[in-house]
Amino acid sequence: MSGKSLLLKVILLGDGGVGKSSLMNRYVTDRFDSQSFHTIGVEFLNRDLEVDGRLVTLQIWDTAGQERFKSLRTPFYRGADCCLLTFAVNDLQSFQNLGCWKKEFMYYSDVKDPERFPFVVLGNKVDMERREVGEDEARAWCEENGCCPYFETSAKDDTNVTAAFEAAVREVLAAEDQIDHALLSSTIDLHGNRKTSRTSCC
Repeated sequence: MSGKSLLLKVILLGDGGVGKSSLMNRYVTDRFDSQSFHTIGVEFLNRDLEVDGRLVTLQIWDTAGQERFKSLRTPFYRGADCCLLTFAVNDLQSFQNLGCWKKEFMYYSDVKDPERFPFVVLGNKVDMERREVGEDEARAWCEENGCCPYFETSAKDDTNVTAAFEAAVREVLAAEDQIDHALLSSTIDLHGNRKTSRTSCC
Protein backbone atom coordinates (compact mmCIF):
# COMPACT_ATOMS: atom_id res chain seq x y z
CA MET A 1 0.00 0.00 0.00
CA SER A 2 1.34 3.40 -0.98
CA GLY A 3 1.72 5.98 1.80
CA LYS A 4 0.85 8.87 -0.48
CA SER A 5 -2.80 9.89 -0.59
CA LEU A 6 -4.50 10.46 -3.92
CA LEU A 7 -6.71 13.58 -4.08
CA LEU A 8 -9.98 12.97 -5.91
CA LYS A 9 -12.60 15.61 -6.60
CA VAL A 10 -16.21 14.46 -6.85
CA ILE A 11 -19.20 16.66 -7.62
CA LEU A 12 -22.74 16.13 -6.35
CA LEU A 13 -25.26 17.34 -8.94
CA GLY A 14 -29.04 17.32 -9.01
CA ASP A 15 -32.16 19.38 -8.38
CA GLY A 16 -32.49 21.49 -5.26
CA GLY A 17 -33.95 19.61 -2.32
CA VAL A 18 -32.92 16.06 -3.34
CA GLY A 19 -30.54 15.79 -0.38
CA LYS A 20 -27.06 16.42 -1.82
CA SER A 21 -25.87 18.40 1.21
CA SER A 22 -27.33 15.81 3.57
CA LEU A 23 -25.52 12.99 1.75
CA MET A 24 -22.21 14.85 1.92
CA ASN A 25 -22.64 15.70 5.60
CA ARG A 26 -23.74 12.18 6.50
CA TYR A 27 -20.70 10.72 4.77
CA VAL A 28 -18.10 13.15 6.12
CA THR A 29 -19.45 14.02 9.59
CA ASP A 30 -21.93 11.15 10.15
CA ARG A 31 -24.65 13.67 10.95
CA PHE A 32 -28.10 14.36 9.54
CA ASP A 33 -29.86 17.70 9.95
CA SER A 34 -33.53 17.64 8.98
CA GLN A 35 -33.59 21.46 9.11
CA SER A 36 -30.75 22.02 6.61
CA PHE A 37 -31.18 24.84 4.11
CA HIS A 38 -30.58 24.89 0.36
CA THR A 39 -26.97 25.34 -0.67
CA ILE A 40 -26.09 28.74 -2.09
CA GLY A 41 -23.35 28.36 -4.70
CA VAL A 42 -21.01 25.52 -3.70
CA GLU A 43 -19.58 23.95 -0.56
CA PHE A 44 -17.04 21.20 -0.12
CA LEU A 45 -15.79 18.82 2.54
CA ASN A 46 -12.85 16.38 2.60
CA ARG A 47 -12.68 12.84 3.88
CA ASP A 48 -9.68 10.53 3.98
CA LEU A 49 -10.33 6.87 3.29
CA GLU A 50 -8.74 3.67 2.08
CA VAL A 51 -10.30 1.82 -0.84
CA ASP A 52 -8.83 -1.46 -2.05
CA GLY A 53 -5.48 -0.66 -0.48
CA ARG A 54 -5.28 2.88 -1.91
CA LEU A 55 -5.21 5.94 0.35
CA VAL A 56 -7.57 8.58 -0.98
CA THR A 57 -8.54 12.08 0.06
CA LEU A 58 -12.03 12.56 -1.28
CA GLN A 59 -12.91 16.21 -1.90
CA ILE A 60 -16.71 16.30 -2.16
CA TRP A 61 -18.27 19.35 -3.80
CA ASP A 62 -21.92 20.05 -3.08
CA THR A 63 -23.61 22.35 -5.59
CA ALA A 64 -26.76 24.46 -5.51
CA GLY A 65 -29.49 22.83 -7.58
CA GLN A 66 -31.50 25.95 -8.33
CA GLU A 67 -31.24 27.46 -11.81
CA ARG A 68 -30.45 30.93 -10.41
CA PHE A 69 -27.14 29.59 -9.02
CA LYS A 70 -25.97 28.10 -12.31
CA SER A 71 -23.30 30.74 -12.90
CA LEU A 72 -21.94 30.14 -9.38
CA ARG A 73 -21.70 26.34 -9.62
CA THR A 74 -20.53 25.61 -13.17
CA PRO A 75 -16.93 26.95 -12.80
CA PHE A 76 -16.36 24.31 -10.13
CA TYR A 77 -17.07 21.40 -12.50
CA ARG A 78 -13.57 21.65 -13.97
CA GLY A 79 -11.08 19.22 -12.53
CA ALA A 80 -13.72 16.80 -11.29
CA ASP A 81 -12.76 13.12 -11.28
CA CYS A 82 -16.31 11.78 -10.86
CA CYS A 83 -19.87 13.12 -10.85
CA LEU A 84 -22.62 11.85 -8.56
CA LEU A 85 -25.94 12.53 -10.30
CA THR A 86 -28.53 12.70 -7.54
CA PHE A 87 -32.33 12.58 -7.53
CA ALA A 88 -34.97 11.89 -4.89
CA VAL A 89 -37.03 8.72 -5.38
CA ASN A 90 -40.12 10.63 -4.20
CA ASP A 91 -39.66 13.37 -6.83
CA LEU A 92 -40.21 12.27 -10.43
CA GLN A 93 -39.14 15.63 -11.86
CA SER A 94 -35.73 15.37 -10.19
CA PHE A 95 -35.26 11.99 -11.89
CA GLN A 96 -36.39 13.32 -15.27
CA ASN A 97 -33.84 16.14 -14.94
CA LEU A 98 -30.84 13.80 -14.59
CA GLY A 99 -30.13 14.02 -18.32
CA CYS A 100 -30.04 17.82 -18.14
CA TRP A 101 -27.62 17.70 -15.22
CA LYS A 102 -25.34 15.28 -17.04
CA LYS A 103 -25.41 17.47 -20.15
CA GLU A 104 -24.66 20.62 -18.13
CA PHE A 105 -21.75 18.90 -16.40
CA MET A 106 -20.24 17.65 -19.66
CA TYR A 107 -20.55 21.10 -21.25
CA TYR A 108 -18.83 23.02 -18.44
CA SER A 109 -16.38 20.46 -17.06
CA ASP A 110 -14.21 20.16 -20.17
CA VAL A 111 -13.33 16.51 -19.47
CA LYS A 112 -10.67 14.97 -21.69
CA ASP A 113 -12.46 11.69 -22.42
CA PRO A 114 -16.25 12.15 -22.19
CA GLU A 115 -16.97 8.52 -23.14
CA ARG A 116 -15.00 7.18 -20.17
CA PHE A 117 -15.78 9.82 -17.56
CA PRO A 118 -17.21 8.10 -14.44
CA PHE A 119 -20.72 8.89 -13.26
CA VAL A 120 -22.55 7.32 -10.31
CA VAL A 121 -26.30 7.77 -9.89
CA LEU A 122 -27.91 8.13 -6.47
CA GLY A 123 -31.62 7.67 -5.84
CA ASN A 124 -31.89 9.40 -2.47
CA LYS A 125 -34.62 9.53 0.20
CA VAL A 126 -35.49 5.82 0.12
CA ASP A 127 -36.62 6.29 3.73
CA MET A 128 -39.73 8.10 2.42
CA GLU A 129 -42.88 5.99 2.13
CA ARG A 130 -44.15 7.54 -1.10
CA ARG A 131 -42.09 6.81 -4.21
CA GLU A 132 -42.48 8.29 -7.67
CA VAL A 133 -39.48 6.53 -9.24
CA GLY A 134 -39.07 2.76 -9.14
CA GLU A 135 -35.68 1.09 -8.78
CA ASP A 136 -36.07 -0.73 -12.13
CA GLU A 137 -36.81 2.57 -13.89
CA ALA A 138 -33.71 4.18 -12.37
CA ARG A 139 -31.49 1.21 -13.25
CA ALA A 140 -32.79 1.28 -16.82
CA TRP A 141 -31.80 4.97 -17.11
CA CYS A 142 -28.32 4.11 -15.83
CA GLU A 143 -27.97 1.32 -18.40
CA GLU A 144 -28.98 3.66 -21.21
CA ASN A 145 -26.59 6.37 -20.02
CA GLY A 146 -23.22 4.66 -19.91
CA CYS A 147 -23.95 1.79 -17.51
CA CYS A 148 -23.50 4.02 -14.45
CA PRO A 149 -23.51 2.32 -11.05
CA TYR A 150 -26.77 3.01 -9.18
CA PHE A 151 -27.33 3.26 -5.44
CA GLU A 152 -30.55 3.80 -3.52
CA THR A 153 -29.56 5.97 -0.58
CA SER A 154 -30.91 7.67 2.49
CA ALA A 155 -28.89 10.35 4.23
CA LYS A 156 -31.40 10.24 7.08
CA ASP A 157 -31.05 6.50 7.74
CA ASP A 158 -27.45 6.25 6.45
CA THR A 159 -28.51 3.72 3.81
CA ASN A 160 -25.80 2.98 1.19
CA VAL A 161 -24.11 6.37 1.70
CA THR A 162 -20.62 4.99 2.33
CA ALA A 163 -21.06 2.38 -0.41
CA ALA A 164 -22.02 5.08 -2.93
CA PHE A 165 -19.01 7.30 -2.24
CA GLU A 166 -16.64 4.32 -2.23
CA ALA A 167 -18.12 3.25 -5.57
CA ALA A 168 -17.29 6.70 -6.93
CA VAL A 169 -13.67 6.21 -5.85
CA ARG A 170 -13.55 2.76 -7.46
CA GLU A 171 -14.98 4.16 -10.70
CA VAL A 172 -12.23 6.80 -10.82
CA LEU A 173 -9.48 4.29 -10.02
CA ALA A 174 -10.81 1.87 -12.65
CA ALA A 175 -10.87 4.65 -15.27
CA GLU A 176 -7.29 5.63 -14.39
CA ASP A 177 -6.18 1.98 -14.58
CA GLN A 178 -7.68 1.79 -18.10
CA ILE A 179 -5.72 4.87 -19.15
CA ASP A 180 -2.51 3.46 -17.62
CA HIS A 181 -3.08 0.13 -19.40
CA ALA A 182 -3.64 1.92 -22.72
CA LEU A 183 -0.38 3.84 -22.25
CA LEU A 184 1.54 0.68 -21.37
CA SER A 185 0.16 -1.27 -24.32
CA SER A 186 1.25 1.45 -26.74
CA THR A 187 4.93 1.90 -27.61
CA ILE A 188 6.94 4.20 -29.86
CA ASP A 189 10.00 2.90 -31.69
CA LEU A 190 13.17 4.93 -32.26
CA HIS A 191 12.11 5.81 -35.81
CA GLY A 192 9.00 7.57 -34.51
CA ASN A 193 6.50 4.97 -35.75
CA ARG A 194 3.78 4.31 -33.25
CA LYS A 195 3.15 0.64 -32.58
CA THR A 196 0.16 -0.58 -30.67
CA SER A 197 0.20 -4.06 -29.24
CA ARG A 198 -2.83 -6.16 -30.00
CA THR A 199 -5.19 -6.78 -27.14
CA SER A 200 -7.95 -9.32 -27.12
CA CYS A 201 -11.49 -8.08 -26.72
CA CYS A 202 -13.69 -10.02 -24.35
